Amino acid sequence: MSFLDLALVCTVALAGPLLATPRGWHLPVVLGELLAGAVLGVSGFGILDASDPTFTFLGNCGFVLVMFVAGSRVPVRDPRLRPALRTGVGRVIAVGLAATVLGYGVARLVDIPHAPLYAVLMASSSAALVLPIVDSLRLEGPALVDLIPQIAVADTLCIVLLPLVIDPDHALRAALGAAAVVMTGAVLFVALRAIENSGLRRRVHDVSEEREFAVELRVSLAAMFAMAALAVAVHVSLMLAGFVSGLVVAAVGEPRRVAKQLFAVTEGFFGPLFFVWLGAGLQVRDLVHHPSMAVLGLCLGIGAVLAHLVTLALHQPAPYAMLASAQLGVPVAAAAIGGQLGLLEPGEGAALVLGSLLVLAVTIAGGSLAARSSPRAEPEASLP
Repeated sequence: MSFLDLALVCTVALAGPLLATPRGWHLPVVLGELLAGAVLGVSGFGILDASDPTFTFLGNCGFVLVMFVAGSRVPVRDPRLRPALRTGVGRVIAVGLAATVLGYGVARLVDIPHAPLYAVLMASSSAALVLPIVDSLRLEGPALVDLIPQIAVADTLCIVLLPLVIDPDHALRAALGAAAVVMTGAVLFVALRAIENSGLRRRVHDVSEEREFAVELRVSLAAMFAMAALAVAVHVSLMLAGFVSGLVVAAVGEPRRVAKQLFAVTEGFFGPLFFVWLGAGLQVRDLVHHPSMAVLGLCLGIGAVLAHLVTLALHQPAPYAMLASAQLGVPVAAAAIGGQLGLLEPGEGAALVLGSLLVLAVTIAGGSLAARSSPRAEPEASLP
């Protein structure tokens, strides 16, 4: 990969903000980035080589940072959400049961033995998608308070389960690796909490801000990449390492200045690069050559929506059930991991992403319906 390639990636990644600019559409930035990668990658003009080692490494760095930011945006410290945790867990269980039935049905329909993977995909939610939509629409009210824990729990569980179901032959190894990453995250939380309580972090912050050292950003990146190194060593997805690191930072309390710095590093460079890289590697043409994969993508999208609509029986308003069906990190990670390890059928990775894009339309519609039927918060009172 050359500097010219890097300039090209940064340029075409602007397709993300261009598509997301119309506020009424509520489209995520990643959609344009994925499409730009697909046009210039193996399924398009072949200008970008997703198998290039440097491009792959930078893409994986972006993957870790994207999941870190997603984890850090889960408002685990918000006291309004704790009483709603029981409701959220109950809804996650209901969705999980429905997704399991649908996952096995879809696997039988397309004759691919990946039923557990499909179930996890359909049960997943995406805090990285829903929280920005909620914030931009300034939603508020009891239905929203119940929704956030549901999304956070589903996102976390599916991220942990994905390595186990995508490669069942090594499920025990993946489970032990996941436990090691989670335990390391717990140790990191205790250490950071002790530093916070001692006042050391505040003193370092004052000096860093005055001298422009960006010490907290450097420490955050060092901890996150150390977790990523552990994930690689124990054969666990980088997605888990990034998300757990983000949750730890959210639980301790991330300074606003550091949050802005990490957001800039991720959304300004590494995040767009990751999604362009992912799009460049998607075998979209295989959906044409293998029509069953297009059917798979359609079934996964419809199945995810149906699985989340079962919460209507638990008195969740339909717009918020549609919001909860949002998918991003888990399907994208499944496509990336499965492609790298050769665990997916030809075109299956593209089908997984296609399913998440179909659900995106439902998520956007749910957000619009929720905005019409719910009270709106003032900008400063919206959820982080």
